[in-house]
Amino acid sequence: MISSFACKLAKGKAANDIIFAANAACVAAIAKYGPEKITNGTIGAIMDDAGKLVCLPTVEKVYRNLPTNELIAYAPISGLPDYLDKVEVAAFGKFKPAGYTAAVATAGGTGAIHHAIWNYTEPGDIVITSDWYWGAYKVLCRDAGRELQTYTMLNAQNTFNLSALREKVTAVLQKQDTIMVIINTPAHNPTGYSLTTEDLLGVVRMLQEVTETAGKKAVLFLDVAYIDYAGDKDEVRKFFKALDHLPETILGIVAYSMSKGFTMYGQRTGAMIGVSDNAAVIKEFAEINQFTSRATWSNINRPAMKTLATIYADPALLKATEQERDHYYKIIKTRADLFMKEAKACGLPMIPYIAGFFLSIPAKHPAAICDRLHADGIYVVPLAAGVRVALCSIPLQKISGMAAKICAAWKASETQA
Repeated sequence: MISSFACKLAKGKAANDIIFAANAACVAAIAKYGPEKITNGTIGAIMDDAGKLVCLPTVEKVYRNLPTNELIAYAPISGLPDYLDKVEVAAFGKFKPAGYTAAVATAGGTGAIHHAIWNYTEPGDIVITSDWYWGAYKVLCRDAGRELQTYTMLNAQNTFNLSALREKVTAVLQKQDTIMVIINTPAHNPTGYSLTTEDLLGVVRMLQEVTETAGKKAVLFLDVAYIDYAGDKDEVRKFFKALDHLPETILGIVAYSMSKGFTMYGQRTGAMIGVSDNAAVIKEFAEINQFTSRATWSNINRPAMKTLATIYADPALLKATEQERDHYYKIIKTRADLFMKEAKACGLPMIPYIAGFFLSIPAKHPAAICDRLHADGIYVVPLAAGVRVALCSIPLQKISGMAAKICAAWKASETQA
């Protein structure tokens, strides 16, 4: 009996996303016990202290007041020209890298990752990221017939582990001609860690040395989805100067998303920005990624693109938007400060948190911790290396006491066989 028509690459695929599964369990608990008794630390979206999903007021005003034509018309495959211009400003601010750049509109940051894997690695290739990573990276690699492998993100001093990355890159380049390294920074998902400018300069120097020695190439992919909630808008963008005049063997790609910075999660709008010191490489970047857009989703959300372009073309609108972002950044920071204070008091280990929507607790049995927390009405996400807590979605009043409860569940899980 025929039981499958799937091609070899597709067999066995199933979208069992642990984040959405954890959120679904939380939603069910809320329906059963009431929202006041349940803490939802699963979803990567900003909730205010009343538990309501946040949309930046200026963004909503601009979006709702677009003319009908901008709401319903097709957009160019590569993106609206004014969007492609302004999205580089949104991503880089005052620190646009020296060299050649080009932007291509994508279906969120996820679309940028998809295109980069598809167009800059070969079937069967290994893609590298840190051992703490957003689970969709693995899904995207597998769907394209690639393999995701990891290196240990932090060393014994809890700083960026460049030597581990070097070792991994060197080993992989013995097997393939191009290596793609995905780094999620600043305000890393899922830990809230951020690389410094010196860290990123070290990565670039390392990739240059390894690729030039081996006669190979590297794609340095920076996922900056959370950059607008990572701290002072200028300070957190200084690290882009590490991409100035990139060596010939390195292509930089920056993935920018409107999901977080514009609180437009479901509009699925983002961009991939190529950075190179070679004009021909950037011309190719724009052409091949536009082609893949046509072959994947054709074109993306026109009104969301026009919203960004409108805001970044008007100083008053931009100032208002940045003030609103800063307001919610401070709300999340206040939640993080309280959690970290209580975590230190009770001895709960944490990955160093700098900023962002999430923090993480290293653990041997993350699923067991999460299961135990359900008895306390707390829902967080089990990852391969530990537990992710979505600070962005937890009202401040529910943060208090949460670290101690997680610590108790963590201690209980550590003693299990």
